[in-house]
Amino acid sequence: MSQHFTSSQRPPKPRLLTGDTPTGRMHLGHWVGSMENRVAMQDDYECYFIIANTHAFTTQWDQPAAIRQSTLDIALDNLAAGIDPQKSALFIESDIPAIFELTALLSMLVPFPRLMRNPTIKDEIRDKQLGDNYSMGFLLYPIMQIADILALRADVVPVGEDQGPHLELTREVARRFNQLYCGVDSHTPDEDYLKAGGLFPIVKMQMGRVRRLVGLGGPNAQGQLLKMSKSLNNAIFLRDPPDVVYEKVMGMYTDPRRLRATDPGTVENNPLWIFHEAFNPDKVWVEEMKQCYRQGKVGDVECKKRLVDVLIAFLKPIQARATEYEKDLTQVKKILQEGALHVNAIAQETLRRVKEALRQCY
Repeated sequence: MSQHFTSSQRPPKPRLLTGDTPTGRMHLGHWVGSMENRVAMQDDYECYFIIANTHAFTTQWDQPAAIRQSTLDIALDNLAAGIDPQKSALFIESDIPAIFELTALLSMLVPFPRLMRNPTIKDEIRDKQLGDNYSMGFLLYPIMQIADILALRADVVPVGEDQGPHLELTREVARRFNQLYCGVDSHTPDEDYLKAGGLFPIVKMQMGRVRRLVGLGGPNAQGQLLKMSKSLNNAIFLRDPPDVVYEKVMGMYTDPRRLRATDPGTVENNPLWIFHEAFNPDKVWVEEMKQCYRQGKVGDVECKKRLVDVLIAFLKPIQARATEYEKDLTQVKKILQEGALHVNAIAQETLRRVKEALRQCY
């Protein structure tokens, strides 16, 4: 990073942390949900981006080689998307030992029933069809996510909509720690916890402009469009080549009632138009074609081909940066190592201050 701060010094900018669990390459849903904000906020925040490789073991404990490859893929995708290592620290979770000690300590502040009320936990169990076949580590990962954030004492976290419950739990734990161990009054406004003597800021959520990008496939049995996901095989990845983008877009779900160009079509809840609204910079064309689509004056094929052009143009600079980094992957590993060195200094200071607050420094 271009600026470095001593372990006892807070930066002049607010601190940002967010990241990804390496379960596959990054796709367009990641971009609009969080990555777009990450790239845009680098000049105004001190930024830290974590690749939470330990989290991946909660559902892929038997696939360590795949997790390693995915960790490197996620690093490459972040750099290709525009994360600048001269401005931001990119690091791997397992390289920060303090996170795991904080996980153990902070877990004492989360009642088990509260953890099980987390809707994201319930969704993961359902969507991945885990039934009762999940590990204790799976239930622990929301606590690890809290530790990821609080280890850096982050002020803001850009996230997608599905991560909102985790962030709310983080806020609850930060308040409780500050009140129990730092003497902060429970009536203190969130923004004043540090001034009142608290250790942890009450983190703010920064949602993406598209909170939940739908995938390319059709609705589920309840008529709901599913979010873009690698596991559902309905994603366009940031490094998909043009011919793959073309194939995926041309096969995407639209309005099943619209059999011919002369039939009226709906744009609401239609992935074709959700994608145009999210990625097509020509907003005039989008609005005009939506009207034509509703009136049956334009067909799916024409609108899909336009979307192909839009997405290929959008992905081109990302893929150009990826190609440069792919020429020397040792450079990517060096960026991760430098990020870990910087983050370890902060996380170790946080752990020391946590132990002081707990009166456990001997």
